[in-house]
Amino acid sequence: MTGFGVDEAGKGPVLGSMIAAAVFVTDRSILPDGIADSKRLSPARRESLATTLREREEIAVGVAEITTDRIDDPETDMNSLTVEAHARALEEAARAGDGVSNNAGVHCDACDTDADRFARRVADACSLEVPVEATHGADDEDPLVGAASIIAKVERDGHVSALAEAYGDVGSGYPSDPTTRAFLETYVETHGELPPFARQSWSTCADILAAAEQTSLEGF
Repeated sequence: MTGFGVDEAGKGPVLGSMIAAAVFVTDRSILPDGIADSKRLSPARRESLATTLREREEIAVGVAEITTDRIDDPETDMNSLTVEAHARALEEAARAGDGVSNNAGVHCDACDTDADRFARRVADACSLEVPVEATHGADDEDPLVGAASIIAKVERDGHVSALAEAYGDVGSGYPSDPTTRAFLETYVETHGELPPFARQSWSTCADILAAAEQTSLEGF
């Protein structure tokens, strides 16, 4: 069955970009064995499957990155940016693939409490004239969406690894990660500002800046 699967990685972190990926196939039997929600797979297994997905000529992959500058833009919000990311990834996969037609359905992992609304917004934002469906948990239930989740997660992990190489251990980038919070606190203490890849509009960053300012005032 011809179709696209779409998912994102990195919507929740306080550090780095959000990544969306779309995978297009003309026949789902082309997908490699072992596809599952990326969260259920080890990093090594994800990377192996991502390599296979990219190497198979019959599979088209599209990736879209939403940078921290876009995330911090006060004129938008994360729900709208997630819609944008899904639409851009779809368009990239369509450009990379052959055999895309109006019969090619799209299945997204719903990134909105209202799955139907999310599907409508992605369809409106995408230049492709294809039907779009969104469901919660699609990355666990549909191997095509699971394939997209693997690509997105591997791309996001590579992005975080590149940040770590340049700045030191940044952890996972999630606000609940003690390593990430310690990195932010130390960076602000050392440089007097947030790192350029922090989502500065997020409350975690505001809290760390406020704490650093309070500590500075107490030093006088």
